[in-house]
Amino acid sequence: MDLWREDADCEPKTPQERLLCDENRRLRRVCQALMERVESAGMGGAPYGAFEHAVLLAEQVRERTDTLHRTLEELGEANRRLEEARQEAEAANLSKTRFLAAVSHDLLQPLNAARLFTSALEDQPLPAASQVQVGHIGRSLHDVEALIGTLVDISRLDAGVLTPDVAVFPVAELLDVLTEEYRQVARARGLELHYVGSSALVTSDLALLARVVRNFLTNAMRYTESGRVLLGCRRRADGLEIQVGDTGPGIPEARREEIFLEFRRGNSASGEDRGLGLGLAIVERITGLLDHPLSLSSVPGRGAMFSVRIPYGASRDMPRTVLAQAPLEGEERLAGARVGVLDNDQAILDGMTAMLSGWGCEVVAAAREAEIAGRLEPGRLDVLMVDYHLDPEDDDGLALAERLEQEYPNLRIMLITANHDATIKQRCRERGYACLFKPVKPLRLRMSLIHLLKN
Repeated sequence: MDLWREDADCEPKTPQERLLCDENRRLRRVCQALMERVESAGMGGAPYGAFEHAVLLAEQVRERTDTLHRTLEELGEANRRLEEARQEAEAANLSKTRFLAAVSHDLLQPLNAARLFTSALEDQPLPAASQVQVGHIGRSLHDVEALIGTLVDISRLDAGVLTPDVAVFPVAELLDVLTEEYRQVARARGLELHYVGSSALVTSDLALLARVVRNFLTNAMRYTESGRVLLGCRRRADGLEIQVGDTGPGIPEARREEIFLEFRRGNSASGEDRGLGLGLAIVERITGLLDHPLSLSSVPGRGAMFSVRIPYGASRDMPRTVLAQAPLEGEERLAGARVGVLDNDQAILDGMTAMLSGWGCEVVAAAREAEIAGRLEPGRLDVLMVDYHLDPEDDDGLALAERLEQEYPNLRIMLITANHDATIKQRCRERGYACLFKPVKPLRLRMSLIHLLKN
């Protein structure tokens, strides 16, 4: 039945009905025109079809909206689970870092004592065969120290808990010591170490920068079979560039990015490889942390050169605890120097006493503050070496040193610790204390001691 056909039964009988019938016909024509307009616009073949199409679309929109809401709820739940997993992973990582820090401290204590005893033996007149054995022991201890230091460094870098302690210092304070240390390594490997010093002042974290240059030198010595290793500096417009070059096999272009990845190792020249393949990975992270540009150039078959660029420093910003630039200048001051050692580990006390006595020092060793208090009268001690971690009944070494300095203003202080916290280093610098880290390197200890005795 055509709903829009005019009704044939519509026969008006009154003028009012006639008007209504006319209006009805007019409205029917308007509706008919509108429907034709809609149908011509592609909304279906009939008005009812258009209506059904609209209803179907609305239902599809509703279903898809419901599906979207369910998906969003599932994503929200997945995100909550991921956030919980992330928090658990961060907590586990922090726990691992704390564990490694604690374990490293406990491991470094006996290792430090062993290094001290070994150094004391090296200074003694021993038979040639014994000297060789002592040298082997020293190198093995050095390898253990490097492995533990590498593991702790990579853990602290991964956890993001390593805070740089940036200060101004003469670059010679770092490079002179490293030269003396690695000259012995080079000699043992039949290599020549050529050093070009510099009087420049730089701004960096000395301990972290030392880790970078040590890795450069260690790799150069490890992979160079014959020839020489170069340690030097070049002044650039935007900073001082520390360079370490070698005459080793070089690095092919295809491997220059790979060597900075973790656990990538080459074949050492000696056939021995005690490394973990983490050295250059740590270098890249430390230089990134310090914002020091790192570069590598190499010619396969002729050698490689690694370099790092450090900002210059101003002399007005340099603390008063920097070392003398000449490594062993003033060594005669050690003879007769009165040195106190405060550490709660008896093996450390025995090892430090043996080594310092071998240098000609008069040593007073104690495990508690009360034991050494009577020796701190003016003029009785020249230098006090104090460990940071003492017995719980005592203050930490830094607080103890600050209190003793107030009572004895002329007492020179050297803090020795396995804790690399930047706050500790900063407080030492502000107070003018020397600060060394365990395991103590004998050469650096000797230089620090000479510098304190000269001031």
